[in-house]
Amino acid sequence: MQKNNRTKLSDKTAKSPKGTVRGNTAGKRRSAAADKGRYSKITPRPRKEPVKISFLGGLNEVGKNMTCYEYGDSMIIVDCGLAFPESDQPGVDFVIPDFSYIERKIDKIKGVFITHGHEDHIGGLCYLLHDFDIPIYATKLTVGLIRAKMAEHKFTFEPRLNVVAAGETVTAGDFSVEFIHVNHSIPDAVAFAIRTEAGTVVQTGDFKIDSTPIDGGVIDFGRFAEIGQEGVLCLLSDSTNAEQPGFTQSERKVGETFKSLFTKAGGRRIIVATFASNIHRVQQIIDIADEEGRKVALSGRSLESVVNIAAELGYIHIPEGTLIPIDAIKKYPDNELVLVTTGSQGEAMSALSRMASGIHRQVAIGSNDYIIISARPIPGNEKAVTNVINSLLRLGAKVIYEQMYDVHVSGHACQEEQKLLLSVVKPQFFIPVHGEQKHLRHHAKLAESVGIPPENILIADNGYEVSVSEDGILHSGTVASGKVYVDGYGVGDVGTRVMKERQRLGQDGIIILTAAIDSYTGRLVSGPFIDSKGFVYVKEAEFLMREAVELAERVVAGFSSKGGVDAGAVSLKLRDELSRLMYERTKRSPMIVPVILVV
Repeated sequence: MQKNNRTKLSDKTAKSPKGTVRGNTAGKRRSAAADKGRYSKITPRPRKEPVKISFLGGLNEVGKNMTCYEYGDSMIIVDCGLAFPESDQPGVDFVIPDFSYIERKIDKIKGVFITHGHEDHIGGLCYLLHDFDIPIYATKLTVGLIRAKMAEHKFTFEPRLNVVAAGETVTAGDFSVEFIHVNHSIPDAVAFAIRTEAGTVVQTGDFKIDSTPIDGGVIDFGRFAEIGQEGVLCLLSDSTNAEQPGFTQSERKVGETFKSLFTKAGGRRIIVATFASNIHRVQQIIDIADEEGRKVALSGRSLESVVNIAAELGYIHIPEGTLIPIDAIKKYPDNELVLVTTGSQGEAMSALSRMASGIHRQVAIGSNDYIIISARPIPGNEKAVTNVINSLLRLGAKVIYEQMYDVHVSGHACQEEQKLLLSVVKPQFFIPVHGEQKHLRHHAKLAESVGIPPENILIADNGYEVSVSEDGILHSGTVASGKVYVDGYGVGDVGTRVMKERQRLGQDGIIILTAAIDSYTGRLVSGPFIDSKGFVYVKEAEFLMREAVELAERVVAGFSSKGGVDAGAVSLKLRDELSRLMYERTKRSPMIVPVILVV
């Protein structure tokens, strides 16, 4: 079991806490029955204000994790992630939480605490720091990954990044936050024990129980047990694998599979696609490649960045001479190469997708390639991954994926691990987090199975404010939450209306009508001309386009009069009449854009 020194760090800008407790002391209070006969009157104990927990992301979705805690005059934030766009969000790069609630509470916020370095937990942080100078607290690797992301942004101040080791405690206003080591698919992941005068709240972050982790750092289960003995008011726990029975396999299982597959590959070139942040997996690939006498090349900007940071900070060890630039692979025969690449989720412009499409600058896929996709498709990405696999197979490659061999294990706890943590922490109240509705509800049932009363379990949603104290837990209000779309350099400038327009353009296309009318008589001077994009091929729909032109002429003629004409009214009428015509003729509703010039 990992042993940590438990020291305290204090934010110089934060106020001293009003008080810190090591758990729920309700069980230590003298009962009324014990005091009977000693006092003529029992003085009721003072009620403590509840801890307020607000969810800005991460519930009923995968990604965009962000949770706010408020107590007394203080507020802290746990994680600030992003989510990747869904199929009905065309053109969007990614989605971040709505920070308007943060803006309202900015004077109370004492810090942002980050559980680990995955994008769904740190990806929104730079956008938060564009507007607010808030101190950040995270472990060494996580800070390194955050700093690399910050290099892509410009700030008007120097962000305050504080490195905290597992076992240390940070005082932040009316809160103290203890960092607790957990296992996940990235090193340096932690859970938090968040203490206030009202009691202790434990938030696990993403976790699993791995008894043989690659880095040797077993989850600090002993500390969870100690905190459970001290008393835990509420537990917020990772629900991702709540549908999966048993235990999550150790990451070492993937290494054993890799050894077998590398042998089966024989003289073929090996290509492994995995998550860029899965440093433990990359370490195993490098170690096995070195044993087999193969060189390793990395393909994918995010993968190269993460590996460089991890190597610099000592989280990955690369034998001298093993790693070569991707541009140097032509100097080596196939049986001496292993390529590690991004694109395990079928992302359109990832390195693996470019290989499958034949547009990768350095790698041309052929029959002598042995490709291992070492990841499980994230819900919604199944079709994209299947398309990439099929394209690789058409090029003659041998493709290995999860259903065929144990080439991936999850970084999240399955049912038995979740029940074990619940039993050790022994929370009075429980909120399942990090997952879709089906995950949250399965996790709630698991909590009931280990003895937590149903009335002490609350299934929340983004925008919920939850109040919890030893007297109870309830949905006490709502806060501003939502999705902010990031599209290139634009943040939030793509709203619901723009998204609906993009969806409509993608579904039914656009018709643009241009005409020039006399400013005095309102008669046509030029046009109308009609162009269509994504609706019908104009040459094959000449009759329909001619009918549309005739309709437009009649509409404009209806506005003809001496004394001037309202171009806006003409445009509105044209839009309505053309929309009606197109739907009657095609049962489609293209976007109609009239452009009326008044001359």
